[in-house]
Amino acid sequence: MNKLQRLLQNKILILTICAAGIGGTFQYGYNISIINAPASYIQTFMNTTWLERTGVPLESNVILLLWSFTVSAYPLGGLTGAVVAGPMAIMLGRKMSLLLNNVFVIIAAALSGFSRMAKSFEMIMLSRFFTGMNAGVSMNIQPMYLAESAPKKLRGAVALTSASFTALGLVLGQVVGLRELLGREESWPFLLASNVVPALIQLTALPWFPESPRYLLIDRGDKESCISALQKLRGTSDLSAELEEMLAEQAAVKGQRAKNPWELFQNPSLRWQLVSIVVLSSAMQLCGNDSMYSYAAYVFQEAGIPRDKIPYVVIGTGSCELITSVTCNMIIDYAGQRPLLLGGYIFMAGWAIVFMVALSQQTQISWMPYLSMACIFAYILSFGIGPAGVTGVLPTEIFDQMSRPAAYMICGSLLWFNLFLVGTAFPFIVKSLAHFCYIPFLVVCVCTALYVGFFLPETKGKSFLEISEEFKKRNFKTKTRAGFYKGPEEIKTTTL
Repeated sequence: MNKLQRLLQNKILILTICAAGIGGTFQYGYNISIINAPASYIQTFMNTTWLERTGVPLESNVILLLWSFTVSAYPLGGLTGAVVAGPMAIMLGRKMSLLLNNVFVIIAAALSGFSRMAKSFEMIMLSRFFTGMNAGVSMNIQPMYLAESAPKKLRGAVALTSASFTALGLVLGQVVGLRELLGREESWPFLLASNVVPALIQLTALPWFPESPRYLLIDRGDKESCISALQKLRGTSDLSAELEEMLAEQAAVKGQRAKNPWELFQNPSLRWQLVSIVVLSSAMQLCGNDSMYSYAAYVFQEAGIPRDKIPYVVIGTGSCELITSVTCNMIIDYAGQRPLLLGGYIFMAGWAIVFMVALSQQTQISWMPYLSMACIFAYILSFGIGPAGVTGVLPTEIFDQMSRPAAYMICGSLLWFNLFLVGTAFPFIVKSLAHFCYIPFLVVCVCTALYVGFFLPETKGKSFLEISEEFKKRNFKTKTRAGFYKGPEEIKTTTL
């Protein structure tokens, strides 16, 4: 009977993860990939619409500019979503924020779905902005909700499912964008509006599952609701140890209110936590993984793959990220987060060097295009095994309950700003550095690996309070004249 109960409770946790993920970070990956297949059709629609309005066709550079605005609307919306996610998580709770977040996608789906009928390409731009807002909110709140709902021994693996859903969305977006499905010219409004389906699934499923127990106890002070949520998630097993840990965390932040992002910068006790999320959140986009996808079609074509078959091979790149993120889920609570991050960036640095060499020799040596192709898959695999998932979990692990939403606001804002920066700068980097365009990304990978290796502590198997105490020791270490380090308590005693 006990085994049956444990199995049932594991099912509830798994279903909670699925309900949160399908309308959460799944949308981020899905909406990044579905815009690629109809790109030429939408640009044609822009030109045709303008011609009908004015009688004059658009110049090619103006079409490109309008398309750039359409693409840029997504990270701009994501940045906005990341900024509003913190206040939403505090005022509405984690679960309710995820549910209300689907409103942005429903608006976006209506705008893109009816854009051709209304003969308005502006509706597509606005649609991409609302889609970005949805992704910005979910990328911040979903890992927070899942990590706060998971037991300590499974916390890393559960929170890391956010990356798995992102990769799953990326692959399914590539599949749905094939010509055999919704990738034809007449189907592009339906393709762009198809993101409403995951939103409706989440709106139906997530209300059946509990709110974050930590949010209920520490933010709202509702012990009864916290125990009820824990019983749903853990079953009838002994909850005393976990509840005691939460009560200790509640006591540690008693009398405090949820912090604003600027307060984190002013607080010396959060110095190393803040530096860690700034470095790792920036590196996640500045490492060049997304740029690999833009290079994929060119490299595959040079390798002799027919143009009409390239979309099918590109699906393999997304599948690589999915496979590694699922693998990372299985091993994170055994290997720890620090080794996965360190290994990921070291391997990416190595593959970046090989990739640049292969690109420079692509026209000279017949088998070099195949090496370039292997580098693309290897680079994405290295990214998926650590940086893709662990980075999103880190703010939950290293910040306390009062600082966590603000930390995610900073983390998310950096992620979306750097996504926009790389998307804008990469064509110019390629033009300037040609085959050696991955030098800036190589530098980012090496510097991040050094930071992780020397400064980031391991969080595996530790409670939120234990992790917080470890960082406090680092933040308040002060060097004495003799060259030894003392903590704040020792300094106070010495001064007295």
